[in-house]
Amino acid sequence: MSAASSAPSIGIDFGTSNSAVACRVGEQTRLLPIEGDATTLPTAIFFNAEDRTTHFGREAVALYLAGVEGRLMRSLKSLLGSALMQEKTAIYDGLVSFEDIIARFLHELGQRAARELGQVPQRVVIGRPVHFVDDDSKRDQRAEDSLRHAARAAGFQDIAFQLEPIAAAFDYEQRVTKESLVLIVDIGGGTSDFTVVRVGPERATRAEREDDVLATTGVHIGGTDFDQRLNLDRVMPLLGFRHNGLQGREVPSKVFFELSSWHLINWLYAPKAIRQAQELRTNYADPRLHARLMIVLEERYGHRLASEVEQMKIDSSVNDAPVSIGLGYLETGLAASLTPADMAQQLAPLLADVVACAHACVKRAGLRSNDLDAVYLTGGSSALRPFQHALRKSFAGVPLVEGDLFGGVAAGLACAARFR
Repeated sequence: MSAASSAPSIGIDFGTSNSAVACRVGEQTRLLPIEGDATTLPTAIFFNAEDRTTHFGREAVALYLAGVEGRLMRSLKSLLGSALMQEKTAIYDGLVSFEDIIARFLHELGQRAARELGQVPQRVVIGRPVHFVDDDSKRDQRAEDSLRHAARAAGFQDIAFQLEPIAAAFDYEQRVTKESLVLIVDIGGGTSDFTVVRVGPERATRAEREDDVLATTGVHIGGTDFDQRLNLDRVMPLLGFRHNGLQGREVPSKVFFELSSWHLINWLYAPKAIRQAQELRTNYADPRLHARLMIVLEERYGHRLASEVEQMKIDSSVNDAPVSIGLGYLETGLAASLTPADMAQQLAPLLADVVACAHACVKRAGLRSNDLDAVYLTGGSSALRPFQHALRKSFAGVPLVEGDLFGGVAAGLACAARFR
């Protein structure tokens, strides 16, 4: 047997916010530690301009927030399918494409897996959303092609894809004792994906599972969209969003939408973007608001704000209580707050679209909600309290089962990899 054929297969959940890697050993699926003891790695890269090194995950974010000079990139998955993928951007060692940056991240995942497995994995099953891009099949295929090219550049030789909600179904199947009809709900950082699938102990041994998948749907709404909505409502008004200027017109909103979108923040630090923000001064009636905006851009606090809003969302959801964040680095005594009621109100339109997509999946399968044996939750954003409230109300009487929110998809991909 050749070294390549004996090399282990892995599953990679390349997520908008977090990524994970799993392998299948015998009948057991194992999530691999890829950052210390952690089995998840924030999907973040920091190009350190001071010592010309590259950092990943929590270390990348920490270095950036500590003020080290360099370039932080997050939510790279959101760029798949866009025209930006082949464009080049400047880092410490020259111009690179965003596809190459994704390849560097996947290569790092492969190297970290190799340290755990003792061999470099050659075969990989990578998760993909039901739709990278809504209602555009050509751009959707272009997104998968870009991810395939990046994986090949990362050193993987045998590359396959599996829909993320189907991978989650494979993971759920490992714990059921009888045949069941399940709606898989995978709410990630960038997309919400659903599948209705038959699972069971006997079905789990089959290599071909197409007949068990009754329907899939997906919508390009996820945790980063929730963060953006809360950022626009709770923080951006402190910088001038929806502020009426001297002539009674609102300050142009483009800068605030980009400042609350992880994958666009870096563009606002360019000299041209700074000049354009400075020119907005005449649109403000309150100069303090403009001064705060300029501090954020000139001191590169955009990612810090986005990170703090994300944590504020999580803390308010977990504790079901009001939360505030201090913004004294912009102005003494400045703060932003979030209550559970605020969050529920702001996220209601987005959550309604997500729940509607879940019902569309059940309808597409030719079922009614009460035909389901369970609704299985995976993906970090599925833990959000307002979402779970909306889901329980809409699927009344159907048990909600919370899986491994951050590792379930990777584990299911590893299950799929065993049939490669």
